[in-house]
Amino acid sequence: MPYAERPDEWLVARCREAADEAAFAELVTRYRGPVFRLVVSILGQAFAADAEDVAQDVMVRIHQALPTFRGDAKFGTWVYRIAFNQALNAKARARFRVPHVGDEALEQAVSRDRDPHERLQETRRDRAVVDCMNDLPEVYQSALRLHYWLGASMSEIATLLDVPENTVKSYLHRARRLLSVMLAERGFHA
Repeated sequence: MPYAERPDEWLVARCREAADEAAFAELVTRYRGPVFRLVVSILGQAFAADAEDVAQDVMVRIHQALPTFRGDAKFGTWVYRIAFNQALNAKARARFRVPHVGDEALEQAVSRDRDPHERLQETRRDRAVVDCMNDLPEVYQSALRLHYWLGASMSEIATLLDVPENTVKSYLHRARRLLSVMLAERGFHA
């Protein structure tokens, strides 16, 4: 039977017992996409290049940590937890590298738009959305980014966050409600 048809548990056992690189390659093939989506959902679209690096680092860490995998949880859950933690660490480091352009610089910039004031308001609103998103709990941020930016389905998000689908729906509902309130407090109405 080809490796692509084997269950995760069999592949993990082959990696651990026989150091089977082909089995690990199959695990990477299965999880690299979902891991990247989870990481970019935490870091945000502006850090997609960093998300690729983090996803690669996650795969290296999984390879190194396979001997310690006890099987208490499903392999996928274990992988996503490692990815989630690595993404949070990368987000903490990346926060200090975000370039900042103040409204003053935007007000001084020459614009070819017909209505620079409207464009400035749009930029301010977009910045407020990003700021409010960053103030949400991590799981809400991830659920929103996975759903709206990456187009992940409820079942995919549930798998990536290791929660039931109804919990994902609840996260999205609460996150939208919180965002609406936070934006209203800043003078932006939906």
